[in-house]
Amino acid sequence: MPGIDVLSGALSGANTVYLADLYARWAEDPAGVDPSFAAIFAAMDDEAAAVLHDATGASWAPRASMIEDEVAAPVAVATPASAEGVIAAAQDSLRATQLIRAYRVRGHLEARLDPLGLQVPKPHADLDPATYGFGPDDLDRPIYLGQIVASLLGDNATATVNQIVAALRSVYCGPIGTEYMHVQNPEQRLWLQARLEGDNWRTGTTATEKKAILHHLTEAEGFEAFCQKRYVGTKRFGLEGGEVTIPALHAIIDQAATGGVRSVAIGMPHRGRLNTLVNIVRKPYVAIFSEFAGGSFKPDDVQGSGDVKYHLGTSTDIEVDGKPVHLSLQPNPSHLEAVDPVVIGKVRATQDDDGDTQGRHAHMALLLHGDAAFAGQGLVYETMAMSQLIGYRTGGTIHVVVNNQIGFTTVSAHAYSGLYCTDIAKAVQAPILHVNGDEPEAVIYCARLAADFRQKFATDIVLDIVCYRRHGHNESDEPSFTQPIMYKAIAARPTARTLYAEQLVRNGTVTEAEASTQWDAFQDKLDEAFKTAQDYRPNKADWLEGAWAGLTPPGKEEAPQPETGLSNETLQAIGTSLGTVPKGFTGHPRILRQLRGKLEMFKSGEGIDWATGEALGFGSLLLENHRVRLSGEDCQRGTFSQRHAVLIDQINQNEYVPLNNIRPEQAKIEVYNSLLSEFGVLGVEYGYSLADPNTLVLWEGQFGDFANGAQVIIDQFIASGETKWLRMSGLVMLLPHGYEGQGPEHSSARLERYLQLCAENNMQVCNLTTPANYFHALRRQLAHSWRKPLILMTPKSLLRHKLAVSTLAEFGPGTRFQPVIGEIDTIAADKSIERVVICSGKVYYDLLAERREGKLDRVAIVRLEQFYPFPAEALAKELARYPAAKVIWCQEEPENNGGWQFVDRRIEGVLTGLKHKAGRPSYVGRDAAASPATGLAKIHAAQQALLVRQALGTA
Repeated sequence: MPGIDVLSGALSGANTVYLADLYARWAEDPAGVDPSFAAIFAAMDDEAAAVLHDATGASWAPRASMIEDEVAAPVAVATPASAEGVIAAAQDSLRATQLIRAYRVRGHLEARLDPLGLQVPKPHADLDPATYGFGPDDLDRPIYLGQIVASLLGDNATATVNQIVAALRSVYCGPIGTEYMHVQNPEQRLWLQARLEGDNWRTGTTATEKKAILHHLTEAEGFEAFCQKRYVGTKRFGLEGGEVTIPALHAIIDQAATGGVRSVAIGMPHRGRLNTLVNIVRKPYVAIFSEFAGGSFKPDDVQGSGDVKYHLGTSTDIEVDGKPVHLSLQPNPSHLEAVDPVVIGKVRATQDDDGDTQGRHAHMALLLHGDAAFAGQGLVYETMAMSQLIGYRTGGTIHVVVNNQIGFTTVSAHAYSGLYCTDIAKAVQAPILHVNGDEPEAVIYCARLAADFRQKFATDIVLDIVCYRRHGHNESDEPSFTQPIMYKAIAARPTARTLYAEQLVRNGTVTEAEASTQWDAFQDKLDEAFKTAQDYRPNKADWLEGAWAGLTPPGKEEAPQPETGLSNETLQAIGTSLGTVPKGFTGHPRILRQLRGKLEMFKSGEGIDWATGEALGFGSLLLENHRVRLSGEDCQRGTFSQRHAVLIDQINQNEYVPLNNIRPEQAKIEVYNSLLSEFGVLGVEYGYSLADPNTLVLWEGQFGDFANGAQVIIDQFIASGETKWLRMSGLVMLLPHGYEGQGPEHSSARLERYLQLCAENNMQVCNLTTPANYFHALRRQLAHSWRKPLILMTPKSLLRHKLAVSTLAEFGPGTRFQPVIGEIDTIAADKSIERVVICSGKVYYDLLAERREGKLDRVAIVRLEQFYPFPAEALAKELARYPAAKVIWCQEEPENNGGWQFVDRRIEGVLTGLKHKAGRPSYVGRDAAASPATGLAKIHAAQQALLVRQALGTA
C-alpha cells in the first residue's frame, strides 16, 4: 500500500516513538494529550493510525495491522497524498513544539541584557528554525499548534514559523531573559510560562506608573549626583549605573504588600545602601548628610563605637494602598553576603512570633547582592540551601542582584565558571529573571513578577538587574586602570534616568519641562536638607523599641547575678515530663532506661546530670512562656547521645518532645537538626535573636571547633554588633570543648578567640563544671533586663562523669549562677593552704580525682566558671582565704591557647588588690603549640597526667 509506505518512511527516526506514544495515549483517552495533537490524530485516516499503532508495540511483537481478523471490517486505504499530508502536519507540529521549547529554555542566550552593548549575544543553533528542518520556504507556511502557544498567539490555532519566532523573541530575547525551565515543579513552571508569554509589559505600563518610575529614578540618580557634587572623593559606594534598583525595590515592596506582606526585612551590601536608606527605608536626608560631615548616627549619651554610614541600617513604617508595612534594613559589615542568613533569621523570628507559620507569607526577606559576591561567596548557597528546610524556611526570599558586570576590578571571566553569576540559584530550583537595567519598565515588570511568584509559591526567586558601575569600586578609585573599554562605554552612556525621561517625552507621557522641573525640585529639597544637617543631632536611638521595649542598656560593669532558682514543685513537674512518654509510644529500650533513670534522679534529688540540668533550664523557661529555639548539626539527639530532646517512635518514626508536654499552657521548644553548615546557620540564629529578645535562642556546634567556619558571624556580628549598631542579642553558642585524646580537630573550641574579642561588656564567656551552673546560666539569659551573647564551652566526657552532677537543691529557691566556685572538700585550714590551683572546665575533675587519691590536703582548687565579664570580686573573695598560698593557673590547652593569656594579668590584678603574697599566678599546662592537641593517645595521656601533677605540686 503506497500510503503505508510513505507514512512508515516519515516515521523513521527519533520522532517515531514520540508520535507513537502520543497516539497510543490519545487512542485510550483523547483528552489525555495536548489538544493540538488530539485534533491532528482525530483528522488522521485509519491507515495512518494503524501505522502509528504498530509503532507502539515491542519490536518482536506481532503488528496489529498484520493479523488477519475475520470479524473485523476491512481497513479503508487512503491515498498517498492523504497519508503524506497527515504525517507532514504532525511533524510540523512536533518540530514547531521543539522550537518553542528551545526558546523557553535558551531564549535568554540571545536576550539584549547588557545596557553598554559590549556583551552582544551570539546566535544560538537551538534558536534557529533551520535546526528543526524549517527551510526558507517553510517560514510563512501555517502550522497547526492548537493550544501549545495560546499564551503567545491568543486564540489562533495556527501560525507561521515567522510569527511563532517573532512572538517568542519578543518574550525571551528582548531586554528580559528568563531561566525557569530547570524548575521541576510543573505548577511553578507553567505559571511562569503563562505570565511571561501572556503578559505584555511593553503595553501594560500605564502613564501613571511611568511617571512613578521617572520619579523614583529622579530620587535615585538625584541623590547620587548631589552627593558626588557635595562630597568629592568621599567613599559612599554609590548606585550610579544601577539606579533602576530603587524603582525595582519600590515595585517589589508595593506588589508584595498588595499580596499580603506586612513587613519586609532587607539585607544588602554597601553599594547603593545610602540610596536605599533614604529612598526606600526613608532615613532622613538630613541624617545622612550629618553623617557625611562626621556626625554620629546615635545620641551622644548612648555608648558605642559606631560604624561607617554605608554599613548602618534603619527601619520605618509605610502605607501601601492603605495597608501598613514595616520596612527594616539590617546593618552589616563589609564582609559580603554575611548579612544574608541574619536577615533570614530575623524574618523567621518575626513570623514565629506573629503566628505566620503556615504559608509564611506575611513577613518577607528581600536580599540585594552584587554579581561578584553572589557567585563567589559560599554563604549565598548556604542561605539558599536553607530556604525550604523545616527549621529555616521563611516563605521564599526575593534576591535582587545589582549586576555591575564587575567586582572590584575583576570581570566575569575571572569571577565565576558558569554562564551567569546567578547559576547557583538553580541548585534550589529558583527561577531567574535577567533584565537590562536601562529598560526601567522591563525591570519593574520583573520586580512585580518576582513578588507575585514568592507570594504564590513561597519559594526563592532571583531578579538579576544587568547594569554597570559608573565610577570605580569607590568614588576615588580609577576604574580605567583595569577596564578601559568598559569605562569608555560608560562615559559615553547617558544615565538611565536621562534615557527614560527622553523616552517619556517622545511618547507624550511628560513634557521636557516637567522632567526638568522634577529634577530641579528634588535638588532643591536636598540642598535644604544639606543646610539643616549642620545643626542636626539625633534625639533618640531606635534600638529599644518594638519587641525590645522595656529592656535597658547594660552598664560597663558586670551586673549582680539574678536569682534563677525554682520551686521544688516546678522542678518535679519538669522532671516528670522528662521521664514519661505517652501511651502507645514505642521508645528505644536504651532511651526508656535513661528516662526511668531521670525519674529516679528527681525522686532522690541526687545525680542530676548535664543533659537533665539543661532540660530543666529549657523547661522552666517554657513554663514562664518563653519559647526556646535550638539548632545545630544533629542537636535533637545530641552529638554524644546525651540530649534526646526529640524522641523517635521505633515503629512509625513519629516524634515526641517531652518538654512540650509539661503543662497545657506553656510555650514550646523547637529543636532543629540543621544542614551541615556553620556560617549560614549561626547567622540565622543570630538574626533570630535580634528580632525576639524573649525567646532563648541557641546554636550548638557539633564540636566546638566547627565554629571556625562561622568566624565572620562571630567577629562582625555577635562580638561587635551592639557597639557598632546598637543591636543587642541574647544568642547562646554551645561549643563542646575538652581534652580527651580525640586529636587536634575536636579538643579545643578555641576559647582564646572568644576571649580576645571580649571588651566593653559585650558578651559572656563561660567554661562550666556543674549541671546546676549551666541551668542558671541559661535562665539568667532572659532574667536580666538586657541581652548579651553567651559563649559556653560545653563538656564531652563530663556528660556522663559520675562527679559532674548536681543535687536538686542546687536548682532550688535562692540559688543563682556562680561565676567562681571555691573549694568543696574539707581540707586543711585556709591559712595552712600552700597552693591554690585556679582552673576552668573539665580539667577540674582530673585535678580533683588526683588530689583526693593523693590526699593532698594543703592544695585548694578554685573554679573560674566565667571568664568574661571577669569576676574579679568573686575571685578575690576566694583567694583572700589563702594568704600564704602559691597561686597556679592550670589549663589543658597549650600555653598560647585557652584562657591563660587572658587571665594572667587579671588574676595578677586581683592578687595585687589583695596585697597577696603570691604577687602573680604561675602557668601550668601544655607547652605552646601550633596544633590545638596531639593526635597520639599515648602522648595525650602523658601530657595530661604531667600537667595535673605539676599543678598539684607532685611532679
